Amino acid sequence: MKVLANDGISQSGVDALKEAGFDIITTKVAQEQLENYINEHKIDALLVRSATKVRKELIDACPSLKLIGRGGVGMDNIDVQYAKDKGLSVINTPASSSASVAELVFAHLYAGVRFLYDANRNMPLEGESKFGDLKKAYAKGVELRGKTLGVIGFGRIGQATAKVALGAGMKVIFSDPYMDKAEVKLDFFDGQEVTFNFESKSKEEVLREADFITLHVPAQKEYVIGKAELELMKDGSALINAARGGVVDEIALIDALDSGKLAFAGLDVFESEPKPEIRILMHPKITLSPHIGAATNEAQDRIGIELAEQIQAILK
Repeated sequence: MKVLANDGISQSGVDALKEAGFDIITTKVAQEQLENYINEHKIDALLVRSATKVRKELIDACPSLKLIGRGGVGMDNIDVQYAKDKGLSVINTPASSSASVAELVFAHLYAGVRFLYDANRNMPLEGESKFGDLKKAYAKGVELRGKTLGVIGFGRIGQATAKVALGAGMKVIFSDPYMDKAEVKLDFFDGQEVTFNFESKSKEEVLREADFITLHVPAQKEYVIGKAELELMKDGSALINAARGGVVDEIALIDALDSGKLAFAGLDVFESEPKPEIRILMHPKITLSPHIGAATNEAQDRIGIELAEQIQAILK
């Protein structure tokens, strides 16, 4: 059986699939050429990340497909229900990238509270001539310890982010319409563990009480954070979005940053991805990354192995 990993797959995933007897192809096929390639090579399983779209037209046009896999969590680039209705298996890897996304959230948070997003732009330009001025400009950082992190969406990634926050000495509150309570177990290097119990709050309560907000929600039709939600947030708070582009109203976000309502924002995903708006890219109060939440070697190894195990279980 042939597997096309169109957006790539880790070597560990390639090895696991080959060992199970699959013919694994890692050629990157352009979206407009994908239909012909799948039919010409009689591909049985198509693996994607976020770049390749698998819509109903492609599903209808490729009768050899038996399985569609998403290396990651969100499957908004796949017509999941339609594929299932047509008899295809649809899989993803919801647990594999949680820790990596959580750590990226904190990379943005630490960069924000210590002005690294701005310092890293200005030090190469003026560090030699205006060192003292820059030191003064960035001398009012704050600590995360003792602050409150509000997590909107408390699934696997939200809970992984909570674990990092707890380890950093933060208070954690969360809002999730599908969850009333949650138990989070924090494991330490020496085998010790501590369990924390949380109760969900309303989104409005979390927005009002948190010093920092992090989003871990799927793509949806309306903004999760728009003008009204930003107005509820504390003055001088901050927002991190490493979930999905389009869940934050970026125009309202820029207004909140310009007015001083928010101290900073961290974005890994964008409304107009893969071409983020220039106003976002050039804004002096935004720390940026190019949708790399799951892009660690460890996460990609886990994703590849988990995909291989699921494919083997379904297609063998």
